[in-house]
Amino acid sequence: MSLFTIDQEKCRRDGLCVAECPAKLIELIGKEGFPTPIAQAEEFCINCGHCVSICPHGALSLKTMTPEDCPPVRKELSLNPEHCEHFLRSRRSIRNFKEKQVPRKILTKLIEIARYAPTGSNTQPVHWLVIKNTKEVKRLAGLVADWMRFLLSTGDEYALTAHLDRVVAAWDKGIDRILRNAPHLIVAHGLSTLTPSQTSCIIALTYLELAAPSFGLGTCWAGYFNGAANFYPPLQEALALPQDHLPYGSMMIGYPKYSYQRMPIRNEPEITWR
Repeated sequence: MSLFTIDQEKCRRDGLCVAECPAKLIELIGKEGFPTPIAQAEEFCINCGHCVSICPHGALSLKTMTPEDCPPVRKELSLNPEHCEHFLRSRRSIRNFKEKQVPRKILTKLIEIARYAPTGSNTQPVHWLVIKNTKEVKRLAGLVADWMRFLLSTGDEYALTAHLDRVVAAWDKGIDRILRNAPHLIVAHGLSTLTPSQTSCIIALTYLELAAPSFGLGTCWAGYFNGAANFYPPLQEALALPQDHLPYGSMMIGYPKYSYQRMPIRNEPEITWR
């Protein structure tokens, strides 16, 4: 089977698929010609689906996806600028969670949404680890506290400037400033040898973070945890990621204990125009 097929009864030869193919793998030959893959198109195709999704007539089908596989864009669900600004400005990082479990199907749905985040050359390199067991989340936070103690014992500059002694002191008093007593933790990881992995994981987690409020959930980036997960062997052993994988982002998630009523201000943007 060819890289793609054209329904000649539906095709209007408008050239949209030609114009939108990121790798320029489609051409129109002559005024009456239909879209045709160039030589070596199958080798260079990244399977992004742009050619399928751009066609208003549903005339083009990749061998990996058809127009029927792809849900239509519903313009009535689009955010206007006011709604978009309110949505983004009202998002808060949550550091107090209810003692309530999030159903597995909701966490799965969030990850399914996050998988549509853009990735370099459509590599889709993001892998997910969900620590759903709350006791295990707490145990992992304890390992992060151990890592902090180790850094402090060596006089590590980061440990001193980040005042990790205060975090450890709070932990010893039963106050979790590491994972904030979150019921669950989500880790995005990928191959360290694949260049797009880190950026792709961060963007995917951002998608997940922005989708979470629509399910009544709150999130917070777990910076302390992710730092330890990249450098502390006991925590790396506990995570047991696949070989050559690194954790590129971690996020606490659960039901917020409190509701915010205002949208705080931020610094004016520093913009250079050229």
